[in-house]
Amino acid sequence: MQFLSASNPKRLLSSLLLLLIATVLGLGLGTSPASADSVGEELERGITGNVKLDGEPLGGVRMVVEGGGYNAETVTGADGKWYIGVPGVEGDTYKVTLDQETLPEGIAVTGEGGATKEVVLGKSSPLVANFFIGEGVRVTVSMFDQIVARLIYGLNFGLMLGLAAVGLSLVFGTTGLSNFAHSEMVTFGAIAALVLGTVLQLPMWLAIPAAVLLSGGMGWALDAGLWKPLRKRGLALVQLMIVSIGLSLTARYLFQYFVGGGTEQLPGADSTMVPLFGSVALSMTDLVSMAISIVVIMGFAWWLLKTKTGKATRAISDNPDLAAASGIDVDKVIRTVWIISGALAGLAGVLWAYFRPGIKWDMGAQILLLIFAAVTLGGLGTAFGALLGSIVVGVLVETSSLIIPADLKYVGALVVLIGILLFRPQGLLGKKQRIG
Repeated sequence: MQFLSASNPKRLLSSLLLLLIATVLGLGLGTSPASADSVGEELERGITGNVKLDGEPLGGVRMVVEGGGYNAETVTGADGKWYIGVPGVEGDTYKVTLDQETLPEGIAVTGEGGATKEVVLGKSSPLVANFFIGEGVRVTVSMFDQIVARLIYGLNFGLMLGLAAVGLSLVFGTTGLSNFAHSEMVTFGAIAALVLGTVLQLPMWLAIPAAVLLSGGMGWALDAGLWKPLRKRGLALVQLMIVSIGLSLTARYLFQYFVGGGTEQLPGADSTMVPLFGSVALSMTDLVSMAISIVVIMGFAWWLLKTKTGKATRAISDNPDLAAASGIDVDKVIRTVWIISGALAGLAGVLWAYFRPGIKWDMGAQILLLIFAAVTLGGLGTAFGALLGSIVVGVLVETSSLIIPADLKYVGALVVLIGILLFRPQGLLGKKQRIG
């Protein structure tokens, strides 16, 4: 029996067409993109500076800001100026690095601190980090270390993405619904952890599991109060998909109303860095995030393969009519799937808030395209395919920033989406037709 097998190709094309339309509309209705020398302008705080050689501005110099799991980069403009917005509060520390490989031949950073500076956020913003340029010997990070670091970051990102993608794939496999509101379930988990950890002052080891349980409860409530009644009324899948788009927009702007348009931080987002080897280092939060993702995914795999409900889930995905005729309570299994999908999405939201770091009202929508790309790459309706696709997308997104601007790294997911549809529409683990 195929694990959560792929569905009708017409449904696939309709779902992805609506996704692309929604993406284009989102790009058109959003704010105008930042210029090449400025990123993160929507954040309240930022770091700026000038790069000049003998008083003359240097354009096209790559600048990187890291701290507390946050990573952003840009290049200097023609006037030598640059700006990077950062999340955080007063007292947070960030590392500013000038990539000397982007300087003219024979030129290096001189002066105290060299090509790396540490800055501490104060009451005023933005902070200023200027660099003195002159002749000298460059101290660079080897390409091997950069590639290894990006592979590790990509694996971490892919595991987190996999939690959300598996939940989306479960729902699609059992109900045929392409749930565009899944991104808001990701956001809900992060906001629930924020409320429990900062407003109610619960310790994070208790706030995070509670947020995951609340997310699972949200999945139950959505199915009981919305999706099951609509299924009973016989709505077509396209109509259900449109409802999910409306639900997504409604929930997104409700989040904005209650949490505002700024960026909030979860406690512990500024954890210490742990050196691995060479110049490669991960924060303690990243290491814990990877461990949690692996344990949860292994538990999910055991549930899907070994438990009675997991086997029933696979049977319903393969042939719901035959499963119902065999005595399986289809509605009960679908309700369980919604609960698990919500819980996994909520956990993904918490980990995404630490990886990013920060919580925003539209944080789930920012990775919705990546989630759909991962599900499509692995094979629509295949849970393990969604996990495999997520790891591939995560590694691709992170490693692509070595050769393309960081602002464009998510475009790689759209390229993967288009490529898979053109050459292998059933995905890596999907099949061209149902079996059974």
